Amino acid sequence: MTTAYRQFCKANPHLPVFAQDWYLDAVCAGGEWCAAIVEEGGHMVAALPYFLKQKGPFRYISMPPFVKHLGPYLRQADAPYSLTETHRLYGALIAKLPAVDAFEQDFSPMVTNWLPFYWKGYQQSTRYTYRLVLDDLDRIYDGINRNMQRNIRKAQATVTVTLGGDLTDLYRINRMSFDRQALQLPYPFVLLQSHDEALVAHNARALFFARDEAGRLHSAACLIHDSETAYYHIAGDDPETRNSGAGILLTWEAIRYTKEVLGLRHFDFEGSMMQNVEAIRRQFGAVQQPYFRVWKTHSRLLRWLGR
Repeated sequence: MTTAYRQFCKANPHLPVFAQDWYLDAVCAGGEWCAAIVEEGGHMVAALPYFLKQKGPFRYISMPPFVKHLGPYLRQADAPYSLTETHRLYGALIAKLPAVDAFEQDFSPMVTNWLPFYWKGYQQSTRYTYRLVLDDLDRIYDGINRNMQRNIRKAQATVTVTLGGDLTDLYRINRMSFDRQALQLPYPFVLLQSHDEALVAHNARALFFARDEAGRLHSAACLIHDSETAYYHIAGDDPETRNSGAGILLTWEAIRYTKEVLGLRHFDFEGSMMQNVEAIRRQFGAVQQPYFRVWKTHSRLLRWLGR
């Protein structure tokens, strides 16, 4: 169904960047992606892309690297779908999913109804991202916590922000952030490289770097976008220079870039559920946006092992 889904993507440019076929081509390492498709009257009216993996005897659907959310999508229509229509189409998508031992996906925030999945025995937990509506940059800046504003001004006097640069620098600085927290970086450089090449080919990313006068890299960030929203995708700071405020400045520069260069109205922080990170999102004035993590364990053995 990948060929049909590629056609669905072309016909529905409103789909988030994470759900685009070319994006999935680049990041679905260690498995394969496909899609459940519902057709009516000669038209594809609904789709649910998924990432299929195999581990030992277990075949399961999970989230690919670098993909914040997937879930069910409906064909773009002139009028909103009724709840009855949504239930029917979601039910049809569920029926077309492959037989697997387990299913787990984070649904797009645009999916506000998961009842058809509940009726089929799926479970759900609510997660949160944080978003800004960029109607007025002055208002956005005024809504930023005063301490954060001081950090921005401090960094402006210390570092220079440049657009574009070496991907290895982004990888290195992001790895530093994970090392500082004693966490393992969840992707190898070769996968980041493949991911970045696809983003560049589709003009869907911007890299930001903050360096001091000596040329030392303080912070780096990657912003990706689709036709409606920009996402603060990957970022990191040198632990030795974290107090310079460069990471806060890069976030503000990415917000400005989203509004002034990309001309987009929505900025998404891509989370986070981590308490210390969530606090920073709120200090930027971002609004909490819920999304669903939906799962089901079909295998009795897996259910037993998970007890």
